Amino acid sequence: MATTKWVIDVAHSEVDFKVKHLMITNVTGKFKHFDSTVETEDDDFTKSKIHFTVDTNSIDTRAEQRDTHLKSDDFFNAEKFPQIRFEGTKLHNINGDDYLLDGNLTIRDITHPITLTVEFGGITLDPWGQTKAGFTVHGKLSRSAYGLKWNALTESGGVVVSDEVRINVEAQFIKQP
Repeated sequence: MATTKWVIDVAHSEVDFKVKHLMITNVTGKFKHFDSTVETEDDDFTKSKIHFTVDTNSIDTRAEQRDTHLKSDDFFNAEKFPQIRFEGTKLHNINGDDYLLDGNLTIRDITHPITLTVEFGGITLDPWGQTKAGFTVHGKLSRSAYGLKWNALTESGGVVVSDEVRINVEAQFIKQP
């Protein structure tokens, strides 16, 4: 079996997150800079090595003051910890195009196992002759487990920022010759 390398097509991919604010609405943010490679046996993604990195300094919540706070030591400490890293360990087919992806997620040099849900969009040839593979990835994590512990209380005793963060990744990969 041949090893196939895939690289992320950043122009057709995105890394987003949602977190409850004041426990009444969600704030959505994204990371503008990320990178990923996947090595498969032929085109079989269940037999793959997945590497994904995110530039913490590229966070964008459409509020400059909040982004600056998120880059500070209260959250990501982007200066000391410039990357979030994910290493996939196993992709399990659940049913049809639905999979579970096990891996290790590292934020602020704290690593925990995580399981993400994956919808495989398929493999196709684009009009320029490139073979592309698409995935939608969802997951949840506890931000405090990764050292992102800042919070404050409201007058009613609620928290300003939820501990649970929902992540969504739309990933399109380009097969390398």
